[in-house]
Amino acid sequence: MIPEKQNVSPRRSSIERILGRIDDLDSTNLTILVQRLARERGLLETVFDAVGEGIFVIDSAGVIDYANRAGAEMIGLSAKELGTAVFWKLVPDLAGSLLFLREGGLAPNVARDAEIFYPEHRWVRMQISRLIVGGGDSDVRYGIIMRDITDERRSTEEMIESERVNSIFTLAASVAHEIGNPLNSMKIHLELMKRKLAALGVPAEKSRALKNSVGVCIEEISRLDDILKNFLGAIRPQKPVLEKTNLMGIVLEVLNVQKAELENKNIRCSVKQGSEPPIVRGDVSQLKQLIFNVTKNAMESMQDGGAIDIVADSDDAFVYLRISDTGCGIDRDAISKIYEPFFTTKSGGHGLGMMIVMRIMREHGGQVGIDSTPGKGTTVTLQFPLPDRRAPRLDAI
Repeated sequence: MIPEKQNVSPRRSSIERILGRIDDLDSTNLTILVQRLARERGLLETVFDAVGEGIFVIDSAGVIDYANRAGAEMIGLSAKELGTAVFWKLVPDLAGSLLFLREGGLAPNVARDAEIFYPEHRWVRMQISRLIVGGGDSDVRYGIIMRDITDERRSTEEMIESERVNSIFTLAASVAHEIGNPLNSMKIHLELMKRKLAALGVPAEKSRALKNSVGVCIEEISRLDDILKNFLGAIRPQKPVLEKTNLMGIVLEVLNVQKAELENKNIRCSVKQGSEPPIVRGDVSQLKQLIFNVTKNAMESMQDGGAIDIVADSDDAFVYLRISDTGCGIDRDAISKIYEPFFTTKSGGHGLGMMIVMRIMREHGGQVGIDSTPGKGTTVTLQFPLPDRRAPRLDAI
């Protein structure tokens, strides 16, 4: 008699199909099962070891449960350290970049570019996912895919200096010149109007509103002129002039420039800082451009109002500036390309904003991180080294 065919769900793993009920296995079948499981594990390890990207699985404390061959080579992990080594202690340069994991937070789409110096100097790009392997908090794991992007960054830098970017600079310089001339003319005539108004001898209570309007126009023209200069300076980068600067003061200055636009878009903005002021070594002009680009992106991601929350804090090695919005978010495909020149998801975008952000942060010895949930919002984390920072000790991380 032909045995009746059983319905087996395609979701059941090969192990489940073999296992059935463990109580029904005799010693011979159990030995066969163990051998087969060992072969399957060996096959999977061979496949993962053939992958060029580093693959890691860590628990909530950062202990590395698994690393493929490429991953172990990237961070200098030996076989005997597997299961005991803590990811962010083994590679201290990644400690700040993975701070959000240590605090228990993780958005669905997380990308990090980070510079590491051990076992060799290189740049890596990490994509991180939360893995639920069981029902309790102790069963939470994090999957990390790490790709070496050192050559990619070098190629990108060469591209930035190529004729393509030089052509864009030439065009931008021409446009800025054409815009700058009428702006200067307008400013001169407004200053003349201001002086003539004062010479008319009109009582102050009658002329106050008009004087205020003229003053606002002059200030706005000066702001537009500064924006043009910053934009040109960002496209043709100059070596930053570093000095100790209160980052929060720059944030407030940028937000004051954007105040009218924020109000027009019905966007609420809050600013908070820790117990210590966020002091960094930076070029004031470039830092203004940096924060302007990030907050501008945040505003453009919100069509019907929303909120921008800016928080500054620090630890023993870094100053962090987190700029969060309640906008449309960034999908998984776009987040890995966001720093590439000319890549944009906006119909009128030029694709240079985040590239400029990355370049300015690199010039300041910092790093950029992006956490985004489509439909809910995005958080951009700007990580600066503390002034006169020393190399972190492993036991201090």
